[in-house]
Amino acid sequence: MLIDTYGRVATDLRVSLTDRCNLRCTYCMPEEGLQWLAKPDLLTDDEIVRLIDIAVTSLGIEEVRFTGGEPLLRPGLVGIVERVAALDARPQMSLTTNGIGLKRTAAALKAAGLDRVNVSLDTLRPDVFKTLTRRDRHKDVIEGLYAARDAGLTPVKVNSVLMPGLNDDEAPDLLAWAVEHDYELRFIEQMPLDAQHGWKRDGMITAGDILTSLRTRFELTAEGEEKRGSAPAERWLVNGGPHVVGVIASVTRPFCAACDRTRLTADGQVRTCLFAQEETDLRAALRSDAPDEEIARIWRLAMWGKKAGAGLDDPTFVQPDRPMSAIGG
Repeated sequence: MLIDTYGRVATDLRVSLTDRCNLRCTYCMPEEGLQWLAKPDLLTDDEIVRLIDIAVTSLGIEEVRFTGGEPLLRPGLVGIVERVAALDARPQMSLTTNGIGLKRTAAALKAAGLDRVNVSLDTLRPDVFKTLTRRDRHKDVIEGLYAARDAGLTPVKVNSVLMPGLNDDEAPDLLAWAVEHDYELRFIEQMPLDAQHGWKRDGMITAGDILTSLRTRFELTAEGEEKRGSAPAERWLVNGGPHVVGVIASVTRPFCAACDRTRLTADGQVRTCLFAQEETDLRAALRSDAPDEEIARIWRLAMWGKKAGAGLDDPTFVQPDRPMSAIGG
């Protein structure tokens, strides 16, 4: 079991498969990209599967989410999914992606055992997409979403970040589109995880702003905390249901008290929180032939030291050195 001093138990593992991405989203990284991790520093496919096996069989992990960077850029992704699906006490598996490569991989991922996907899409306007991501790939994401739905990677969840002056007027249009195509839309407040450290709290679109905008066109009924559990998104029924919309208010309404996550970076570091300043090295233990029991012990010790919250409401908050592309969303 992965328990911390506040009694929270981690059952959800986020695994970053690569720090690389084929987009350059303005809220994540600079236009020229970043200094990527060297290949020897990355976990191998075998090392990733071994760590997930330890997490599932010895530490109580029930759900695994593959992230990046962009996880579809990982050459061995389908094989990793297939091997994790074959573990005793198979975990639920999902993947967070920008959707660009889904058209060609969705069917193979489903056949390998992936359960569902989260796809990032911030706008319905190709020109705004190009401005936000610095790439002209909007059509590819739309086609990837269709492919995911057709392959049965459902529910297909769409993650959207609203940026002032770019797409902050699109919330109602995005929700109408998601309902039409049977996607579950989730808005995410912009978080201080950009490589440029350009985030400003007073300029972000808040959960309150998003809900006010949505209510100009839709009737929203809160599902309630009993249905939410440890999920990061507060959810509302749209016009009485069955469709729902979620808002992840990481900044203005943090959900740290119910957090059930542990994170593994692409270079084998345990992170107890997206905003953590410290990491615990599992790669060194793997490569020094440590037994599974020792790796599990190191992981438990890391989680025992998890802090009470992310600290975003602390005026002395310091943004993590590693951007989201390096530590997984």
